[in-house]
Amino acid sequence: MTTEAPVTKPKAKEQRLLRNARREGLLIMAVWTACLLWNIGSGYWLGYCRKSDDIGLILGIPDWICWSVILPWILCLAFSAWFCFVYMADDDLGLDPGEEEGHA
Repeated sequence: MTTEAPVTKPKAKEQRLLRNARREGLLIMAVWTACLLWNIGSGYWLGYCRKSDDIGLILGIPDWICWSVILPWILCLAFSAWFCFVYMADDDLGLDPGEEEGHA
């Protein structure tokens, strides 16, 4: 006969870690979805729904590539830097089991 450990309420620290991870994960997924829709939508609209005579060049690159690929990549790079250095929580994860204070 096995006895199960009683269900205990999660510690507040674990709740905070989970809440921060969920918040950060949802933001990443929302930005990823927005970028995907922008890439596909603008690439289709600016690249395929125009006559080839209307397509201009920006630094030798077709303008629809600049607006639907390069611009989102630059914005995603800026978002990633902001997310990592400003938004993301730096929570203390505590000690590993068996680890003592003062050891590296």
